[in-house]
Amino acid sequence: MAQAAALSPALREEASEIIGSYRGQPSGLIQVLSRLQEKLGYLPRDVLKEVADTLGVSLTEVYGVVTFYALFTLKPRGRHTINLCKGTACYVRGAAQLIERLKKDYGLKPGDTTDDGRYTLEVIRCLGACGLGPAIMIDKDVHARVKPEKLGEILSRYE
Repeated sequence: MAQAAALSPALREEASEIIGSYRGQPSGLIQVLSRLQEKLGYLPRDVLKEVADTLGVSLTEVYGVVTFYALFTLKPRGRHTINLCKGTACYVRGAAQLIERLKKDYGLKPGDTTDDGRYTLEVIRCLGACGLGPAIMIDKDVHARVKPEKLGEILSRYE
């Protein structure tokens, strides 16, 4: 799993400016978190601490919001997101074998990001391609009838 890289001084300054624009405004919590997520790609712990201190809310409240809403993430995301369908049709056609191949070849488990920051794997319940399973979506591209031995070839298109 990829480790969170330290924010550059420029990003840290931009984050502080975003947070500072909501100083003393607890009602702005979701807005500031959304802006930070968009700017940083994820929400690091030290930034969340600054949000809590600046807005005047508890860190527990900040974490409650971050973990409740699916659009927020506490981990850095890869440049490419692999959404692997594990709905019934895809599951019976081999989705579990695709997950195993991603673990074996890329060290990638659901919810994790590769060490090189290239891919993040998310398991979803349906891509709407049930007759074409197992299916994966990489970024906005759907790949149908994916075989474990073809995963490397498919992923190499997303270097």
